[in-house]
Amino acid sequence: RVLFRSVLFEDGTDPYWARSRVLEYLSKIQARLPAGVQTELGPDATGVGWVFEYALVDESGQHGLAELRSLQDWFLRYALQSVPGVAEVATLGGGVKQYQVTVDPARLRQSGLTLIDIASALRRSNGEVGGRLLELSGKEFMIRSRGYVRGAEDLRQIALRSKDGAPLRLQDLAQVALGPDLRRGVADLDGRGEVIGGIVVMRHGENALQVIRRVKERLRDLARSLPPGVKVVPTYDRAELIDRAIDTLRAKLLEEVAIVSLVILVFLWHLPSAVIPIITIPVAVLLSFIPMYLLGVGANLMSLSGIAISIGVLVDGAIVEVENAYKKLEEWQTAGRPGDFHEVRLRALQEVGPSVFFSLLVIAVAFLPVFSLVEQEGRLFRPLALSKNLAMAIAAVLAVTLDPALRMLFTRMDPLPLHHWPRPLAWLVNQAVVGTYYPEERHPVSRVLQRAYEPLCRLALRRPYTFVVLALLLLLSGGYVIGRTPTDILPDVDIPVISVVWTYGGLPARQMEQQITQFSEYSLAGNVSDIKSL
Repeated sequence: RVLFRSVLFEDGTDPYWARSRVLEYLSKIQARLPAGVQTELGPDATGVGWVFEYALVDESGQHGLAELRSLQDWFLRYALQSVPGVAEVATLGGGVKQYQVTVDPARLRQSGLTLIDIASALRRSNGEVGGRLLELSGKEFMIRSRGYVRGAEDLRQIALRSKDGAPLRLQDLAQVALGPDLRRGVADLDGRGEVIGGIVVMRHGENALQVIRRVKERLRDLARSLPPGVKVVPTYDRAELIDRAIDTLRAKLLEEVAIVSLVILVFLWHLPSAVIPIITIPVAVLLSFIPMYLLGVGANLMSLSGIAISIGVLVDGAIVEVENAYKKLEEWQTAGRPGDFHEVRLRALQEVGPSVFFSLLVIAVAFLPVFSLVEQEGRLFRPLALSKNLAMAIAAVLAVTLDPALRMLFTRMDPLPLHHWPRPLAWLVNQAVVGTYYPEERHPVSRVLQRAYEPLCRLALRRPYTFVVLALLLLLSGGYVIGRTPTDILPDVDIPVISVVWTYGGLPARQMEQQITQFSEYSLAGNVSDIKSL
C-alpha cells in the first residue's frame, strides 16, 4: 500500500530548499515508523512536467508483455533517467515481473510454521552479508556472502527449518513461479492491443524543448540495442506543440511588422521618412531579447505575445518625431530654404523629443500593475508584461537616439544628379532617396481622408445630441455582449492533446482493457473526427 501526502509552501519558495527541509523532517521520524514502512520523496517535477510519452511496440510478435515490461523497467527507464533535465520516467501498462510463492495451507499447517515464518525466511535469504577480513599468506581477503536470488530455483531451495537433520525447504510447502504483479492500469495504442508505455517527466525549472531533444537523441542511441522487431513509438511530444505555437506567433509577428510598415508608408507618403520607424520595429524587438535573456525570461508564448502587443506602439515616438520633422522641412522649403536644413531638423527633434520619450514610458507604466499578480496568475502574465515594458523602454530610447541619427544621416533635400539615367528610373531613385515634401492640403492621402471625414464631422456638429445618444447605445450594447461572452483562463488552441478517459472505481484490468480497445476502434474508424492516433 502507498499513502501520499502533499506539503504546500508559500509562493516563491525555492523548491530545492523545500525538498531539503522535508527530507530533514522525514529523517527524524523514520525511527518511529512501524517495521517495513519507508518514506520516499517524489520527483522534483511540477504538474506540467509531463513532456514526452512513448510506447514499446513489438512488430515481430516474438516478445511478450512481460519481456517488454522488463526491457522498459531495467533498460530504457534507467537510460532515460540519466538524461539531464529528466526527473522521472514512469512506466505504464503490462505487469511487474515478480516471483510468486503459492503456499499449500494443508502442508503449512502440518509443518507447524506460519506465513510470517515463510516471509521472514524469504527476506533473510535474499541479500548479501559481509564477513570482515581474512588474513592469509600475508594478504587480506574480504569475505562476502553473496545471497541474492537469481531465479525461482534459488527460492525453492530456501531452508525454512531443520528437523532431525533433514532441512524443510520452501518447495516442500509451496509452489514458486514467475508471474505479473496486480495491475492497476492498462495502456493501448490505436486499438491494436495492450502495449508498454513510458512517461518522461521533466525536472522543475528545465527547458522543455531542450529536455525533449535530449530524450529523443538518447532514444536514437538506444534503438540499436533493442531486440529485433522492437521499436520506440512516440505517442506524445510537447515539442510539436511548442514549435507550432512559436512558429505561429513568429509568423504573426512578421505579419504585424509588414502591416504596420505598410500603414506608415501609406500615410506618410514619403519613403525616406517612413523607413526610420520601419527600422525601429525590428531593432527594438531584437534589442528587447538582451534584457529578457539577462532576466531569465525565455521566448515563450506569453513573452512573445507581449512583444506582439507592443509592435504597434513601438513606432509611435518615431512617427511623431518624423512627422514633425517632415512638417518643419516642408515649411522650410516653402519659405525659400533659409539657412541649413540640418538646423531645422535639429530644432524639430528638440521640440518633440522629450515629450515622445516620456509618452512611451507612460505607456510602458500601464502594464506595471501586472507585476502585482501572484501565484499562477503572476507566473502566467509576468513574462508578457516584462517583455512589453522592455520593448517599450527600448523604443523610447531609440526614439531620441537612433531615429534622429538616421534622419540626420540620410535626409536629403536636393535630387540626385542622375542626368545620364533613364528618366523613369531616375525619378524612382529620387523618390526613394529624397522624396517629395507635400503641404498638408496637397498630401495625396490627407486629401482623401479629409474629403471623407469633413462631411461626417459637420453632421456631428449639427446634431450633437443624436451622436451622443448613438455613442451611449453602442456603449450599452457592448456591456450586454460582455455579459454573455464565454470566459475561460486560456483561449481554445488547435493543438494535439491527450485525453484521459476515466471509468468508475473497481473496474477489473481485463474489462478496462476491453473497453479501451472498443473505444479506440470506434474513434479511429471515423466516428470521431480529427483523431490521428489514440
